[in-house]
Amino acid sequence: MISPHFDVVVGGSRAETLARGSNIRAVKFQGLVKVLATQGTINSRSTQYRACSVYVHAIPGIDNVLILSVSGFGQVYFVAMGLTGIRTAMKVDRNKPAGEQNGLHNRWHPDIPSCATVKNGEVVKIECVDWTGGQIKNDDCADDMRDIDLTRVHYLTGPFEIETAQPGDVLLVEIQDVQPFQDQPWGFTGVFDAKNGGGFLDEHYPHAAKAIWDFEGIFCSSRHIPHVRFAGLIHPGILGCAPSAEVLAEWNRREGELVTTHAHLDRVVAKPPEPVNVHAGSASGDIKAKVGREGHGGNCDIKNLSRGSKVYLPVHVAGAKFSVGDLHFSQGDGEISFCGAIEMAGVITIKFNVIKGGMAHMGMKSPIFHPGPVEPQFGPGRYLTFEGFSVDHTGKQHYLDATIAYRETCLRVIEYLRRYGYDDYQIYLLLSCAPVQGHIAGLVDIPNACTTLGVPMDIFDFDIRPESEVVKMDMGSCAYTSDKMNK
Repeated sequence: MISPHFDVVVGGSRAETLARGSNIRAVKFQGLVKVLATQGTINSRSTQYRACSVYVHAIPGIDNVLILSVSGFGQVYFVAMGLTGIRTAMKVDRNKPAGEQNGLHNRWHPDIPSCATVKNGEVVKIECVDWTGGQIKNDDCADDMRDIDLTRVHYLTGPFEIETAQPGDVLLVEIQDVQPFQDQPWGFTGVFDAKNGGGFLDEHYPHAAKAIWDFEGIFCSSRHIPHVRFAGLIHPGILGCAPSAEVLAEWNRREGELVTTHAHLDRVVAKPPEPVNVHAGSASGDIKAKVGREGHGGNCDIKNLSRGSKVYLPVHVAGAKFSVGDLHFSQGDGEISFCGAIEMAGVITIKFNVIKGGMAHMGMKSPIFHPGPVEPQFGPGRYLTFEGFSVDHTGKQHYLDATIAYRETCLRVIEYLRRYGYDDYQIYLLLSCAPVQGHIAGLVDIPNACTTLGVPMDIFDFDIRPESEVVKMDMGSCAYTSDKMNK
């Protein structure tokens, strides 16, 4: 067996491979494969064409390398990079209900069957529906946002079995790219009705509303929030590995206890397992019913998990059972309106690597991530930053309550931006999906937590600096429900 080095040149339907240091040259043209034998150097013009039989074999565990068997010449290593594209590990059908697709699921549970297998070290593309499974439409009415069925959401693509992954390992997920589908270059941001989901500011803004965003390359703009344009920080809202039965039981125990001890509150503090409209991929019967009784809906929504990011996930079950979905074109820190990113359907490209024994080595109890180098560049001096404290809108003092502080910070921004002609719902939606920077500034100066919210001034096509003149403009309207529009 000889092992020459190959260069790959690809042009249209023609692919040419040169073997340096050998007398073999393989040429593939529109499906016709022949071998060219040379008597001198590889650059020799003196060649002899010879028909031959060619067989291609994969080498287990080695990326982008195939064995090319050529009759009369034995076997040579054939580097296939450029000749073979990245495979799509799972496709979705956007014209079919998400709950009828075996490659999707909407609960976390170890018994959901894997939909496909990915090799350790492999790069794959994974298609995802939007998190609602297509319930929200590109129109100017928010009835769909008001009437959304929240038992039919958070559809993830997966689970994928990652070869060699075992409990105690760490799955390194490298996000290489995320893109919307080419024939669906739009997304949506929404506010749910307070009686059906609500949001971070639902005491102030209880009605359903939405904004549609159109994508133009890396930028987006909305007919429902005019005079705004910004580059997206595109990312998955959800990615993770399946919990073990023990981990899942602990999640449900502690959250069930929270629900019981806070039953007096007029607010939902946690959601226990919900069997209604559970979707467990290809599972049916007893397994599907079990997933409905026990399944969890965990979600993190971290906007910085964008292209180039590395995410280190604990593995709790054999094969890891990795899932991903809830793709976002952009999101602000906090995603305050709940349906608050620019939600979209699309394709994510991921490389998987298993780190054996990684949980013990890293002392890992929860995921770790390394942000990628790609994000909108506004500069530290281009954020207009607002402060909030642990004093609610009634004037009541709270003790080191960062949630109250951040809510008040958001309200300060809404009060500021409405001076330019936006209505409050437009600003609420914008703060939820634009690349705003939210921070906890302090948690030690009792009784107040201090939070900040930085708004990038350059997303507007007018000057919002405090010293600038305030010119009130006609900002149109976001999409409201039909009953609200008819009043």
